[in-house]
Amino acid sequence: MPKFKLEYIWLDGYLPEPNLRGKTKIADAEPKSIEDCPMWGFDGSSTRQAEGHSSDCMLKPVALYPDAARENGFIVLCEVLLPNGDPHPSNYRNTVPEDADAWFGFEQEYFLMQNGRPLGWPEDGYPKPQGQYYTGVGFENVGDIAREIVEEHLELCLAAGINHEGINAEVAKGQWEYQIFGKGSRKAADDVWVARYIMSRLCERYQVTVQLHCKPFQGDWNGSGMHCNFSTKFMREVGGKPYFEKLMATFDKYRDEHIAAYGPDNHMRLTGLHETQSIDKFSWGIADRGASVRVPHAFVKNNYKGYLEDRRPNSMADPYKIASRVLRTLSEIPTE
Repeated sequence: MPKFKLEYIWLDGYLPEPNLRGKTKIADAEPKSIEDCPMWGFDGSSTRQAEGHSSDCMLKPVALYPDAARENGFIVLCEVLLPNGDPHPSNYRNTVPEDADAWFGFEQEYFLMQNGRPLGWPEDGYPKPQGQYYTGVGFENVGDIAREIVEEHLELCLAAGINHEGINAEVAKGQWEYQIFGKGSRKAADDVWVARYIMSRLCERYQVTVQLHCKPFQGDWNGSGMHCNFSTKFMREVGGKPYFEKLMATFDKYRDEHIAAYGPDNHMRLTGLHETQSIDKFSWGIADRGASVRVPHAFVKNNYKGYLEDRRPNSMADPYKIASRVLRTLSEIPTE
């Protein structure tokens, strides 16, 4: 009889943003749903989630993914609980209200690094200025093994059931992006964390590091974001210009609270340059990639109905914190 490998993954207690952790549980039967995955424990004192004299933390399985990289493998995404069953303080997934009608899409940008430099960069100095790298093709634009990694990551994510909307090379050389969409307030955020896990594990084989910091290089190089596309049932079906204007005014009101949830060191990226708005300002604009919120042409043409793109979240941000903050702000806007 075959054995099944269940990779339990969770988020640790490191700040300002958590790291992924994982360990394998061997099972005699194939899990058909998340209900077939039992609770498990771990040493929280080694992940900054408990003290050594009382170190037990619990893993609550919340989502199950096929793992095409392992024979008879599955990835089990977990929330961290305290021994009494309460959510651990580091458990930001629990702060996202469950709402099947809230839809999110995250655009995860990142650099692939080897020996301290992005793939495709010369050993000394810098590559040619930005211009031809975005959606680029050819060795001179994307380097040697980068596309191989990106393509393999895509296949593994699709096999896991993650809803990738697309992938592309980004503006800076060695920078890439994948987009994930999910219906439901937690689905896309769950999938982003699992996609990050799959990418990091895949890159171990290539001796490559995934760099999620939002501005790993100063100068005339784009930083990395994780733009947040969002909509609610009301935005999609009712909308209207008055509601949109209230929505933008409320986002402006909570500018600092949003920035606090949108990833560390964002002041290095949100400078008003390289397709960003300054961190101390809030703005919106139709098809404006230099605004805090980009409003698609289709949104306006459809009587201000559809989705919006908040361009401020950065590549290292926790998508649970982003979704939680966006939904909290939306909840204050009357829909009557």
